Amino acid sequence: MVPHTDHGPAGHCRPGTGGRVAEGEASGTEDRKPKSDEAHSAFAVPDGVGVEPEATEEDQPTSEFSVPDGLASVAVEPEGSAFATPHTYSAAQSPPAYTGPAFPVSLTKDSLWQDRMRTMLRMPVDVRPVPEPSQKIAVESGPAVGRVLDLTLRIGELLLAGGEGAEDVEAAMFAVARSYGLDRCEPTVTFTLLSISYQPSLVDDPVSANRTVRRRGTDYNRLSAVFRLVNDISAHELEISLEDAYRRLAEIRRNRHPYPGWMLTAAAGLLAGAASTLVGGGVLVFFAAALGAVLGDRLAWICAGRGLPEFYQFVVAAMPPAAMGVALKLVEPDVRSSAVITGGLFALLPGRALVAAVQDGLTGYYITASARLLEVMYFFIGIIMGVLVVLYIGLQFGSSPRPEEALQITQRPALQIAASIVLVFTFAILLQQERSTVWIVALNGGVAWTVYGALHYAGEVPAVPSTAIAAGLVGLFGQLLSRHRVSSALPFVTAAIGPLLPGSATYYGLLLIAENRLNEGLASLTNAVAVALAIAIGVNLGSETSRLFMRIPGAASAAKRRAAKRTRGF
Repeated sequence: MVPHTDHGPAGHCRPGTGGRVAEGEASGTEDRKPKSDEAHSAFAVPDGVGVEPEATEEDQPTSEFSVPDGLASVAVEPEGSAFATPHTYSAAQSPPAYTGPAFPVSLTKDSLWQDRMRTMLRMPVDVRPVPEPSQKIAVESGPAVGRVLDLTLRIGELLLAGGEGAEDVEAAMFAVARSYGLDRCEPTVTFTLLSISYQPSLVDDPVSANRTVRRRGTDYNRLSAVFRLVNDISAHELEISLEDAYRRLAEIRRNRHPYPGWMLTAAAGLLAGAASTLVGGGVLVFFAAALGAVLGDRLAWICAGRGLPEFYQFVVAAMPPAAMGVALKLVEPDVRSSAVITGGLFALLPGRALVAAVQDGLTGYYITASARLLEVMYFFIGIIMGVLVVLYIGLQFGSSPRPEEALQITQRPALQIAASIVLVFTFAILLQQERSTVWIVALNGGVAWTVYGALHYAGEVPAVPSTAIAAGLVGLFGQLLSRHRVSSALPFVTAAIGPLLPGSATYYGLLLIAENRLNEGLASLTNAVAVALAIAIGVNLGSETSRLFMRIPGAASAAKRRAAKRTRGF
């Protein structure tokens, strides 16, 4: 075969190479073709244009940030971290910290810890004063951050489980943390979750911890004990170590209820009987209402022991009082059976949860307030379902209740005042209140009902404003009593609003719904909700009024507490 002798472009095979040709060889002069006129580079200098001489170093522009002549000998500080301690700073002679604008508040040691902590929580973080730890802490080791945070969360858990408002729980947690030297801490409280974060310094990682409230119950005796513990920890004249605080907290958890179970059941029956007398019932109605409430309480305890949710417990507890009222109406048509059912409703209406929900909403804790209002709604729906089922069955058996008699309350001032005092007394026992405060709360409730009766019956003021005014007095007196005893305000407020609860309006609306008069029934239930909200707002307004105008011990006359929180809407 004749070898192929084509002289192709560089990189192709030529005869005798065996298919391997080096790159350098392909660029030889013997294989290079002359370039045409069109093969010039687009960046080449055109013909006829002279080439300028190369610019010298003096002609080049200099940087605006370069060191000027004559200053080259100055030593330049090497660039370091933005979080490093400045070389001009010393711990012994530190510059004064920025404190921000002055707030007209008093944070003296003589003030109650509730006022001091609530005031600092309402301040921006950068203007809070540096704390003076109430408890002695080893300087070389510093505070035990993990144990302090755990103790703070455990105390907050007991307060939140006892029904305390979110702001008061945060104030207590803040007080405990600052008393043990943790100043840069932020507590956060929601409906079932408590969390707290601590920032040791600007360059250290934050430490966070949280705790979930699984079970909630009403025990104001335990609540008062926790408040005393927080007060002792915050006091400068007392020295309570972490071990002592843990020991006292364990004793509070193990503390038994001040009243046995049989007394609680008897108190529930006596409360329903007193409530039936309050709305116009007689002796027979009193015992029927008491028996129905006792049966409902026992059934609710059985359901709780079986692990049923609280919603079903309210449904079951509402049935026996309604059944007693229907049965009494079938046997004695002339008896006031509506008072039996109304008395049973007084023992079930969730006034405590409603007051706490509205208080959280008015103080800016909207998530917790929404959750508590939803809880109140579920409880209220459970009561409605239990009563409606019994009323519907009673109508099928020929029971002919008169809805109008539920609102026709006979005015018996002396008997009604006595019944209101008994109602509050038994309500305080159901709330597991301290024995020494039961009589004080009963007197507060009697005064509240007297004011309501004077405004509504004698003065013919509508029910909603009369209830709000009476509840405001309850909140005012409750706050004064709590400050006098350095305790929570809930034990002095919750039971005292018992006579003001809208039992009659609730029963009237349910009975109308059972008779298929939906529009009138819903209107009556709406009125009951308005009365309940008036109670909650009145209690909160009375408490805030006492804080606003009361002089703080040890404070100057010009230094008064700001009632507004955070902003005024802008």
